[in-house]
Amino acid sequence: MAVQILVADDHPLFRDAIKSAISVPLGDDLETPVISEAGDFGSAMTVLNENPEMDLVLLDLSMPGSSGLSALVSVRAAFPAVPVIVISGTDDVTTVRRSVELGASGFISKSARMEAIRKGVANVLAGEIALPEGMNLGSEHDPEIEDLIRRIRTLTPQQARVLGMLGEGLLNKQIAYELGVSEATIKAHVSAVLQKLNVDSRTQAVILLSKIGADMLREDQD
Repeated sequence: MAVQILVADDHPLFRDAIKSAISVPLGDDLETPVISEAGDFGSAMTVLNENPEMDLVLLDLSMPGSSGLSALVSVRAAFPAVPVIVISGTDDVTTVRRSVELGASGFISKSARMEAIRKGVANVLAGEIALPEGMNLGSEHDPEIEDLIRRIRTLTPQQARVLGMLGEGLLNKQIAYELGVSEATIKAHVSAVLQKLNVDSRTQAVILLSKIGADMLREDQD
């Protein structure tokens, strides 16, 4: 059986490296994967909408159209049955831990060797969690972030999708169009999100969301 994998990263050379690493059977009963590609977050969501039976997503957190871990929140909310492996050049324990706490099934560093990439993907396809070798995730040291992650995890899937889209800068009418519901419904979702995050405005919600991956984004931009 061939599995379907989406590689979402804005660097063509890295996408090629990932494809080269995983273009082999990744399990005893599996054929060589069918690999799709996306170079920005919007394209990744389009691929997933067209192929909701995707078996795995490898998601770069710093693509155009995404804002750090809000991309992960959006994908997990829209496609809860599809496992996601975060791929990032920033592989500190804080980024890895927050990725897993927000629903990632694994984390692969962009500096990982091909064998490690292949093993991580195979492990997640087998239902395991894939982490950098020898990493102990520990616990969150920032009480504000710990509370924010806890609050995000109380959101319903639709509310989490709305929050992710707010993080992408979409207006209520745009979110309503994307989700196929009325603008009034989106306003109700936004109100519920603000209440659960204990903030007064969508701007404050977006600022809070950006804090989760702020350190990672700064390092990626250096």
